[in-house]
This record gives sequence, structure tokens and C-alpha cells, in this order.
Amino acid sequence: MKNGYLNGIINLEVIDYLLNQGGLAVTENESKSCCQDCVRLTEIDSFIDELASRGTLDGKLIAILHRAQETYGYLPEEVQAHIARRLSLPLAKVYGVVSFYSFFSMVPRGKHVIDVCMGTACFVVGADKVLAEFKKQLAIESGETTPDKLFSLNALRCVGACGLAPVVVVDGKMYGKVTPQDVAKIIDEYRGGASE
Repeated sequence: MKNGYLNGIINLEVIDYLLNQGGLAVTENESKSCCQDCVRLTEIDSFIDELASRGTLDGKLIAILHRAQETYGYLPEEVQAHIARRLSLPLAKVYGVVSFYSFFSMVPRGKHVIDVCMGTACFVVGADKVLAEFKKQLAIESGETTPDKLFSLNALRCVGACGLAPVVVVDGKMYGKVTPQDVAKIIDEYRGGASE
């Protein structure tokens, strides 16, 4: 058993017993972190169990990964391994799906995720300039998160809204016909908490 896992499934009773018996030496901060991880994994397990109760889990990997990312904010290796065990899949298959789709992230994201579409329609009308302005304003590169963990910036292949090019999506909210001059206003909207 490692970190409360028994045969690949989290066991809250074992963790609780070890903590109470002094068999698991952790600091208060580690205990809080461990408990938060336990709760999060339990949420993912409940979702998997709910899907399983409706039938087979075949073809449900992406839905489970979406739920896990909603729960954690990203998909750390430990969560990918847990999902692989629960679905009896090789970890390489789970990792392959996570690394293929740009929606998934294996690193922590900021509170607000800014996606700049770099598809052909957006690119030809200036998406590269919009992306450059976000990089300048946030002082980060695409794929990075600001030091205050408020913003993450991504360049995506296509968001499927070509008629609104260039397109920026922030936390699921779409902005169309964005110019570099609009970037500061978009950032301020989220920095000021107007979208919370």
C-alpha cells in the first residue's frame, strides 16, 4: 500500500486508521493535502461508478478525464495512473489520450485559462498578433501560467468559430473579432473579478 492505495483503489478507512494509530507520520499540511486528494479521488471514483452502473465503461475514458480535470484543474500523473487502474487500461493509453488532446493539461493551470485560436481562419486575420499581445501583457509564453496562478495562456489549433476570427476563449466564454487592443480589456475583466 502506498499513500492510502490498496490494489489501485483509494481506501479512506486505511488512511484514517494509520493516521489515528500514528502509523502514518505526516505534517498538518501534508494531512490536509492528503485528505483533499482523497476527497478528489473519491469524487472521480463515484463518477466512474455512476458510469459503470449505466453499462460498460468502454469509450468513457475522455469523459472521465474531463471530470478528473474539472476536479483537479489538471491531470497529474498520479490521477492518470488511478484512472488507468480503475479502467484496467495501460497507463500509456491514458497518457496518450491526455497528451493528444490540447484541452487536457498535465501541469497546474491558472484560475483563468485563456485560449487563443491559431487555426487558419484566425491566423490569417491576426491571431498571432493577439497571442503576442497576451504574452506581452501577462509576461508568459503560450503553455505557461502566471506566477500568481491567475492566468494560463494556450494557443489552440481551432475552436470551430471561424466566422468570428480571431477568437479568444477565456474559461469557456468566447470573444470574437479580437484585436491586440482588446487584450488589456479582456485581462482586466478577469483580473478585476468581474467574471467570478
